[in-house]
Amino acid sequence: MKTFSPTPKDIDQQWFVVDAQDQVLGRLASQIAHRLRGKHKPEFAPHMDNGDFIVVVNCDKIKVTGTKLHNKKYYSYSGYVGGLKTTTLEKLNAAKPGQALINAVRGMLPRNTLGRNMLKKLKVYAGETHPHTAQNPQALNLPY
Repeated sequence: MKTFSPTPKDIDQQWFVVDAQDQVLGRLASQIAHRLRGKHKPEFAPHMDNGDFIVVVNCDKIKVTGTKLHNKKYYSYSGYVGGLKTTTLEKLNAAKPGQALINAVRGMLPRNTLGRNMLKKLKVYAGETHPHTAQNPQALNLPY
C-alpha cells in the first residue's frame, strides 16, 4: 500500500466562527493555529494548506492572565537608528482590537509562504457581527 499524499481535489475547507469572549489569548491562538494548519484532519500534509477558514468575533473581549495586560510589550523596528517603537498589550488592544490575536497566531504558523497563506484564512472582528454569513460558517466550540 502506498502512502497517501493529498492533492488539491482532496482538500475540503470549511468555515467556522469562534466567539472569543472571555477566552484566554494564548490558548485560543494555539487552537486556531491548529485548525488553520489542518492538523485536526486525517489527510494532513505539512507541505499543503488544507486547514479551515476561521472567523473570530468579539476579539475585543479577550482575556489575558497575570499582569500581561500592562507588562507584555510588542516591538516594531523601522531599520533606522532610534527607530525602535514599543507598545503594551493594553495600548495595542485599545488601538487595534484583534491584532494581538493575529500576532499570537502568526507566531504559531510556519514562517514561509505557506504560513502566510494560512494566516489569510483567519478573519478577526472586534464586534459581534461579521460579513461572512454567505459562507454559512458553523459555530466552533473549542475544548479549552
